[in-house]
Amino acid sequence: MTDPRSQEISVIVVDDQPLVRMGNSLVLDTAEDIHVVGEAASGEQAIALTALLAPDVVLMDVRMPGMGGLEATRHITRTQPDTRVIVLTTFDLDEYAFGALKAGASAFLLKSTTPTALTEAVRIVAAGDAVVEPRITRQLIDAYSGQRYSEPGQHPGQPSQLSDLTPREFDIFLAIGSGLSNPEITNELNLSSATVKTHINRIFSKLQLRDRVQAVILAYELGLVGRDPIG
Repeated sequence: MTDPRSQEISVIVVDDQPLVRMGNSLVLDTAEDIHVVGEAASGEQAIALTALLAPDVVLMDVRMPGMGGLEATRHITRTQPDTRVIVLTTFDLDEYAFGALKAGASAFLLKSTTPTALTEAVRIVAAGDAVVEPRITRQLIDAYSGQRYSEPGQHPGQPSQLSDLTPREFDIFLAIGSGLSNPEITNELNLSSATVKTHINRIFSKLQLRDRVQAVILAYELGLVGRDPIG
């Protein structure tokens, strides 16, 4: 008989504040399909515990004494590719937010998020998707939209790095980069949900992107943020 606990999502909670750490652990442990297997108070402890327990998800605080969440996230995503990291922070636009996502985090949430939203984020990330709260996505876009460049002779519409994308895939890539959710893309481009998902999977495969977060970051880096995604 299969052990029900083997089907649970294993989580390590990392925060230097004991009450916050305990609170998040209690919230997650109330879900039948989630089990907190360990807690850590620093980046160093998080790395050691992740190597020992190989959890599905690490809930990572950003600001901690010693090694912070950014460096710990980078190390964990590099050495434990099957473990996903959710970055949790107090601030709407923490100065480490973009760096944490570039370090490989699959989600970026505020500590003011609801218990229901936190639990659902763990499920989504464990399933291989990514989560960034919409208002954070918009703020990141505003913060980094000025980082644009153009190459001599390059077509102004589609950067050469995206040349393998079809026109429709390019439209959807721009929509993702602009922070639109799948339902919003479906409505804006008048496509079915299944078609949008198929296109997104092909985009990720062609561009060798792990998830939605990496797609958003690439859009920032290519200077596409701020353009109308619906062409």
